[in-house]
Amino acid sequence: MDVEELFCKGGRIRVLKLLLEKGSMNITRLARETGLHHKVVVKHIEYLKQLGLVEERRFGKLRLVEVNFNDPRAVALREILRSLEAL
Repeated sequence: MDVEELFCKGGRIRVLKLLLEKGSMNITRLARETGLHHKVVVKHIEYLKQLGLVEERRFGKLRLVEVNFNDPRAVALREILRSLEAL
C-alpha cells in the first residue's frame, strides 16, 4: 500500500473516516455526508477497493460500501485515525 497516495487526498480520508464511524453506507449517502461529488466518491471507493480496505455489496442498483475489517491494515488505520483525532 502506498501510504502517501492513500493520505494525499483529503476526500479519500473523509470517505474512509465516515465508513469507519458509521459502518456500511451507500455511495449517495457517502457523497452527501462528505460533501463530495458522487463521481469523486466513486473514484475514492474504487481506489480503496483495489487496496482491499473496503468492500462493496450490490443489491440491484444499491451499492453498499463497508470497511474490510478482515484486512489488518484497515484495523490499524482505524486505530491511527482514532489516535490522531484524540490529540
